[in-house]
Amino acid sequence: MIERHGLQRTGWLRASVLGANDGIVSTASLVIGVAAAGAGRGAVLTAGLAGLVAGAMSMAAGEYVSVSSQADAEGADLARERAELAADPEAEHRELTAIYVERGLDARLAGEVARQLAEKDALAAHARDELGISEMFRARPVQAAVASAAAFAAGAALPLVTAILAPQQVAMPAIAGLSLAFLAVLGALAARIGGANMARGTVRVTFWGAFAMALTAVIGHLFGVAA
Repeated sequence: MIERHGLQRTGWLRASVLGANDGIVSTASLVIGVAAAGAGRGAVLTAGLAGLVAGAMSMAAGEYVSVSSQADAEGADLARERAELAADPEAEHRELTAIYVERGLDARLAGEVARQLAEKDALAAHARDELGISEMFRARPVQAAVASAAAFAAGAALPLVTAILAPQQVAMPAIAGLSLAFLAVLGALAARIGGANMARGTVRVTFWGAFAMALTAVIGHLFGVAA
């Protein structure tokens, strides 16, 4: 039976949690700030929708550029390793053997392991054990960008829908309360999936969400104009 560990979910979990968290916090804060400024429902919803679209595109672009840079670096390392294997396979064999010796194998066994792995796929062996690059953790820019944008949009939709459905006189507390509840669930879920402490994850996410919403509400109230 193959065990599954939280580390195997690091890539998509990071992008999804970051996107959804940003979607909830930024959109809820934006909507609350505009509402606190005295704007009408139409202006509040327009600001929220604009924030959703802009934020999703920004997340996608930022994640794509970031992960593409990682993919470029991985590609350059693999190309250099491929050239080294072609130019001097014996030196590369000794290098791989030394890695296994350092990890605890005796020299004879390490050499045999290096030989057998190289016979199957020398580049994969060096990528994994020398460079730390494996298929599980390879950079995937498009996947990361789509996951971030979708997660942000899903998160941003929650306070936006609340703003649409809640009566105007209770819209701000309703958006803040439900957004914090969503953040608490997100923090607990992320911690549960990653095998971390759920209480710590929940408190961390909700604290910063509440701080952001309170700050934008104060700014909107101070600099707002009558609707």
